[in-house]
Amino acid sequence: MIINSLLFCNFASRKDLKMKKTLYSKYDKTQINTLPRVAFEGRIVVVLTPTEAERAVEYLLSQPILGVDTETRPSFKRGVVHNVSLLQIASHDICFLFRLKHTGMSPSIIRLLEDTTVPKIGLSLNDDISMLHKVARFTPGYFIDLQKHVKEIGVEDLSLQKLYANFFGQKISKAQRLTNWDADILSDKQKQYAAIDAWSCINLYEELIRLEKTGDYELIKVQDEVQANIS
Repeated sequence: MIINSLLFCNFASRKDLKMKKTLYSKYDKTQINTLPRVAFEGRIVVVLTPTEAERAVEYLLSQPILGVDTETRPSFKRGVVHNVSLLQIASHDICFLFRLKHTGMSPSIIRLLEDTTVPKIGLSLNDDISMLHKVARFTPGYFIDLQKHVKEIGVEDLSLQKLYANFFGQKISKAQRLTNWDADILSDKQKQYAAIDAWSCINLYEELIRLEKTGDYELIKVQDEVQANIS
């Protein structure tokens, strides 16, 4: 009976250990291309007018949490910097792409950015907010920057691609990053890319909070850019 009890305890301990998520302080970027690609399965809505923006904002402010990102037309000339082209705001299952070239920083968009009730999760938000300030002034509301929080559990990576690979074992493609975000019509690949960048921030934040609460992870400390003992 004692032996059986010990066997059960050992099995339970092994089971608990096996269920823990393995995270790395630094994720080896050479592993990312081997991972399955992330896809956003929700609805993507392109917003082109202030009226459409107002309806989108009403919906977004009814949600419990939002993901935020921006895209800017790349410049290949020194000293030339374009204004923000796209503001993407996502809930769990829908992403609105605000084409600021068409909508401008309308009162409803500013109301969304100044809102203090719904948490808006992003990455390197100081850069995004700084770029948006070049278009219109506003007082930033309830924003949470993932880069300031992942270090709480020992993760040192700050890029979205590495973080998502580390936390979920999936690849966020960056192939569309340097495309023309001021194009007359955004391609399906651009829309998918933009939606993923905003939506994935929600997933990362919720998983980070879960792991902090449960301790259900094992952190492997990596001393350099090469991820040791990945297996």
